[in-house]
Amino acid sequence: MGDPLLVVPVRAGRTAVSLRLFRTAAGKRTAVAFSTPLALARVLGTEHRWIRLSETALRHMLTDVGVTGIVVDPAGTMPARQREQGYRVRHLRVA
Repeated sequence: MGDPLLVVPVRAGRTAVSLRLFRTAAGKRTAVAFSTPLALARVLGTEHRWIRLSETALRHMLTDVGVTGIVVDPAGTMPARQREQGYRVRHLRVA
């Protein structure tokens, strides 16, 4: 049997979706995944888009962007400092 499927937050574009990456409190880029859609909704809200991926597939996709970490079922997020690019990034609060 294959890897269990994870619930992975994504950002929707006009023609495709992309993985949503976060930063740890230490500033390291990481992916997050959740065990259930409810777990994702508790942290990111009910309107946040997501897809199901195996851990293997997620790690394969992250290789291309140089990210190695995956946090599964993070406890929550905290507001980030304003970035130079003018958008906000959320930092994970890892329990």
